[in-house]
Amino acid sequence: MNAVLTSRSERTTQEWQAADSAHFLHPFTDFQSLARKGSRIITKADNIYLTDSDGHKILDAMSGLWCVNVGYGQQALVDAATKQMKELPFYNAFFQTATTPAIELAELLCEVTPPQFNHVFFSGSGSEGNDTVVRMVRRYWDILGQPERQVIISRKNAYHGSTMAGASLGGMSGMHAQGGLPIPGITHIEQPYWWEHGRSMSKDAFGIKAAGWLEERILAIGADKVAAFIGEPVQGAGGVIIPPATYWPEIQRICDKYGILLVTDEVICGFGRTGHWWGCETMGVRPDLMTFAKGVTSGYVPLGGVMVGDRVSKVLVEQGGEFNHGYTYSGHPVSCAVALANIRLIQQLGLVEHVHDDVGPYLAEHFAVLRDHPLVGDAETCGLMGAILLVKDKNLGTAFAEAVDIGMVCRGHCFANGLIMRAVGDRMIIAPPLVITRAQIDEMMSLIRRCLDLTLADAKAQGWLA
Repeated sequence: MNAVLTSRSERTTQEWQAADSAHFLHPFTDFQSLARKGSRIITKADNIYLTDSDGHKILDAMSGLWCVNVGYGQQALVDAATKQMKELPFYNAFFQTATTPAIELAELLCEVTPPQFNHVFFSGSGSEGNDTVVRMVRRYWDILGQPERQVIISRKNAYHGSTMAGASLGGMSGMHAQGGLPIPGITHIEQPYWWEHGRSMSKDAFGIKAAGWLEERILAIGADKVAAFIGEPVQGAGGVIIPPATYWPEIQRICDKYGILLVTDEVICGFGRTGHWWGCETMGVRPDLMTFAKGVTSGYVPLGGVMVGDRVSKVLVEQGGEFNHGYTYSGHPVSCAVALANIRLIQQLGLVEHVHDDVGPYLAEHFAVLRDHPLVGDAETCGLMGAILLVKDKNLGTAFAEAVDIGMVCRGHCFANGLIMRAVGDRMIIAPPLVITRAQIDEMMSLIRRCLDLTLADAKAQGWLA
């Protein structure tokens, strides 16, 4: 190995790719396949655009990984991190100690969350936040003298992180197949995906039916054994699965009926993504716990946590004694300082209102027009989240053969044409930065339609439509 590493400015793309392949194990990656192909090397970003090592400009329709809500290059966040690093780069929240940014952020979070939330437990990520949920939910029932209430119900195709507990809460079969998951005490019901499970009925009727699967599982387990239900208001990594309007209110009714804690995972949906500060507000429910991460700092630095509702915090604080759980980086002062700057910027720019009143409805109008495309079986949005379902026959709703992997074909065209759009099976999904303008939505939609046309041309040429 060379004694002196080559500087960043001197390396070619191929040299970066070789070093990457030699040393960097990427998340959710087939390492051999990536080594053969070579990574895409991103070097710069501004507003909603990225630049790679070959100088190509790319419209980032995924906000990094659902997180860069205020867009790239916001100097206020850079300044907040710099200032805090100079004053106090780190101290922990153990030993009955706190730092001022963590306290101030806790106050601000309680201001922008629904009124039942007056406490927060900080973590370093959404995965850690959902691990905290498991510990906190079970501790809550233990304090109340009901330690047998251990079971947490989640949903198939849900995503709640990739730690042992987070991946167990999630309903991704591919993740469960590796590592002996899920851990005990976690079970799953079917997801509220109308296209897959309910096209024989109206969406409203299906929403009630899908929520009813929760009650069926509670009764099968025994309500005295069930601790909580957890769900994303809109399932993000599962393909932007937007439930019918009737679904979440019925989930709330069922949780209330059996006294079960309701947890919303707001890691993706929080901080304005759905057109409200929180996805639970969009869906009309009152969770007892909310996990957050990503948008809290717009991804500039890592931070996550759990908003703890009064029902739970009252028990933990007044009856619980020591809660034997926490992280080195709980309430990290630099992360909290950046989060403060980020949330204030969201407020100053009016980004929640921008999504709700302007670009969210504008995106919905343009997505609806995509339904005329021969490959599109459905196209739907919620705020600044959207999904396009690719089908072989839109009249019959016939799916492409799994071996075709039509989503990855389309994704390849997206990358080749300066657009980052994610493929989840046959669903193409977007979640652009909240600062996006109408003109930029026009640009994005033009790119999307071009990539759909190129994918259609491939499907015809390869005989996949036959």
